[in-house]
Amino acid sequence: MDDLRRPSVLDNFIAAVQSAATVISGAPAAQRPDPASAARKAGGADLSADEKRHAAALMRVNHVGEICAQALYEAQALVTRDARLRGVFARAAAEESDHLAWTRGRVEELGGRVSRLVPLWFAGAFAIGCAASVLGDRASLGFMAETENQVEEHLLSHLGRLPANDRISRAIVEQMKTDEIAHANTARANGGVDVPAPARLLMKLAARVMTTTAYYI
Repeated sequence: MDDLRRPSVLDNFIAAVQSAATVISGAPAAQRPDPASAARKAGGADLSADEKRHAAALMRVNHVGEICAQALYEAQALVTRDARLRGVFARAAAEESDHLAWTRGRVEELGGRVSRLVPLWFAGAFAIGCAASVLGDRASLGFMAETENQVEEHLLSHLGRLPANDRISRAIVEQMKTDEIAHANTARANGGVDVPAPARLLMKLAARVMTTTAYYI
C-alpha cells in the first residue's frame, strides 16, 4: 500500500508541468504577509515618472530572477531521488513563489510590465537545474547555495539603485534578500559543495545577460 501512495516519476513530472504553467501564467499568490505593508500604510512615496520607470524595470529584473529560481527548484526537485531533499527544494520554491507575487504586484503598481520573455527564462533555468542535478545531490545543493549567494549580491546592488524614497520596493527587496540568505544556508547545511570557480564565473556572466535584458524586455 505504501508503494501505491508514493508519487511516481510521472506524478512528479506532471506536478512540475502544472507548477510551470502556474508560474508562467503569473497566477501564484503570496502565502505570507506583504513585507511592504507598513510602507503602504504610511502612504508610500511620491515618485517622478522617471523614478517609477526605473524602479519598475529593477523590480521586473527581480521578478525574472524569481521565475528562474522557481524553474531551478522545480528541476532539482524533479531529478533528485531523495524525498527529504525534494522537500527542501519544495519549501524554497514556496518562498520564492511569494517573491514572484510581491515583485509582479510591485511592477504593476509602478505602471510597468513583467518581462515578455518569461517562458524563455523559465525553460532555460529549468534546463540548467536539471543539468546541475544530474551531477548529484551535493553538487545540486552547492549550485543552489551559489545561486542564492549571487542573488543576494544582486539584491544588495538593487537596494543601492532603487530610488531612495521608494520604501515599498525596498521593503520587498529586503525580505527577499533575507530569504535568499536562508536558502543558501539550508543548501550548505544539507551537504552542498562549493561550485568550482569557472562555473561561478559562468553563472555570473549568465546572470548579467539576464538582468541586462530583463531591465528592458
